Amino acid sequence: MIAPISTVSVAVPAPDEAEIRRYCACPKGVDDLLTECLSEMHELSYRVSFRVFPVTRTEPGLDLGFAVTDSKDLQKALEGCDRVLLFAATVGLLPDRLIAKYNRVCPAKALLVQAIGTERVEALCDAFCEEQKENYAAEGAILRPRFSPGYGDLPLALQREVFAALDCPRQLGITLNESLLMTPSKSVTALAGIKTKEHFG
Repeated sequence: MIAPISTVSVAVPAPDEAEIRRYCACPKGVDDLLTECLSEMHELSYRVSFRVFPVTRTEPGLDLGFAVTDSKDLQKALEGCDRVLLFAATVGLLPDRLIAKYNRVCPAKALLVQAIGTERVEALCDAFCEEQKENYAAEGAILRPRFSPGYGDLPLALQREVFAALDCPRQLGITLNESLLMTPSKSVTALAGIKTKEHFG
C-alpha cells in the first residue's frame, strides 16, 4: 500500500552568504545590498510535501509507482533501491515578488534576491534530506542522493507525473505551466532512492 502525501515545515540553517555570492558571481562592494536583501527574506516559508513509492525494474525501465521511465541515469541513481522518496519543496512566493519589484528599480538587488532564493530552497532540500536520512538510518536503510527531473537523461516532462503524485498545487501552492516552469520559481522536485538491509552489498 502506497503511503499518503505528507506535508511538513522544515527547520533550515541560516543563509550561507558565501554560497549566495557563488550563485550570483557576486562582485565585491555589495555587502550592504546583500544585508538589505537578506533582511527582506526572513519570512520565507520552508515547506515540503513527500511520498514513498515502491521501485520495480521492468522491461521498459523503472516503474516508480507514479510513472515509468527508461532514464539510464536514474536507474544508476536508484541501483539497489526498492523504494523511492518523491518530494517537492518550496520557499514560497516572496522571492518572486521581490525579484519582480527590483527588476524595475534595482537590478542588482534582483540578482541578489535570485541568488538568495536559490540558496534557500537548496538549503531546504538539504535539510529535509538530512532529516529523512537519519530517519531511514534508524530503520537500517540508506537514503541515496536526490535526483531531479531535467537532470541527466531524466526528462523534465516527468514533472507532470510528479505534480499529480504529490498534488503540488493543493499541498504547497506550486503550479506548473505549459513550459514546465514552476511557480513559485524557488521550488524543487526530486527523487531519492531508499536502499534497505536486504539490498545492501
